[in-house]
Amino acid sequence: MKALVLQGIKDLAVQDYELPSIKPDEVLVHTAFAGICGTDKALYAGLPGSASAVPPIVLGHENSGVVAKVGAAVTNVKVGDRVTVDPNIYCGQCQYCRTQRPELCEHLDAVGVTRDGGFAEYFTAPAKVVYPIPDNVSLKAAAVIEPISCAMHGVDLLETHPYQTALVIGDGFEGQLFAQILKARGIHEVTLAGRSDEKLANNRKHFGVKTINTTKEEIPADHFNVVVEAVGLPATQEQALAAAARGAQVLMFGVGNPDDKFSVNTYDVFQKQLTIQGAFINPYTFEDSIALLAAGKVDPLPLFSHELDLNGVEDFVAGKLGKVSKAIVKVGGEEA
Repeated sequence: MKALVLQGIKDLAVQDYELPSIKPDEVLVHTAFAGICGTDKALYAGLPGSASAVPPIVLGHENSGVVAKVGAAVTNVKVGDRVTVDPNIYCGQCQYCRTQRPELCEHLDAVGVTRDGGFAEYFTAPAKVVYPIPDNVSLKAAAVIEPISCAMHGVDLLETHPYQTALVIGDGFEGQLFAQILKARGIHEVTLAGRSDEKLANNRKHFGVKTINTTKEEIPADHFNVVVEAVGLPATQEQALAAAARGAQVLMFGVGNPDDKFSVNTYDVFQKQLTIQGAFINPYTFEDSIALLAAGKVDPLPLFSHELDLNGVEDFVAGKLGKVSKAIVKVGGEEA
């Protein structure tokens, strides 16, 4: 089979790769589509993702496909099922797993990070992280259930109510997903702040959110009940705190540089009684994410800007592609 292999730092190559075998509790998936994430950029550059990737490794942790083979112990899916895969595999034995915080697992394994993933014609995963998708959800949309599920986890950590106003800072793919999910959760007014007129206009058109172009407009101070920071830069993290109203919840979702720091006015945290929350990966949010897609409450397809093949992935992770909202890789050619 063909696979795109990370051979070292900034070294990707399409190779002939041995078809993987499966254990009794595993599934072999014929890949249809694989999303490309900022984490893939980090792994390409030698930085860690949810865990560290040790070359040679096949990346691709946002995946959809068709079940090609199942192990003897598998009962939740069968050959021919259309599926999506949660890449994160928890040990189930550490303190965090045993106290209902598996996202903090001390022995996290991940498809496309610590084991071969979806930038290949076939990949394997434990059956427990393989989810069938309904007939009305396309394989293309299903490939990005993982990033939807990460945003779902962030929203799950918040207390949301219809009366609230919400701000999402960052018009990248995750920020745009947050805007949709917050609306789906019933928040009556959601504002997306970013720097791309094209992306902001697209979100106004398709999803009815308010928008702020931060290159031309100021974000109102002390205004929003819920603020999601989806960039990961000190400047936008400070913007998030400044935009928060009294009693607000601020979700720090954007992945920052490990050495970055941002300033916090401690009196503001005290006087506004702010809740500042981090969010890491996506524990058990695939079912909700699939349901939102099936119900039409979240639609990632208008956010896709680039469809690539395996040979085009390196251009993305190397930063050679411009005006990317979301790039997806057509691996197996399945359209259904």
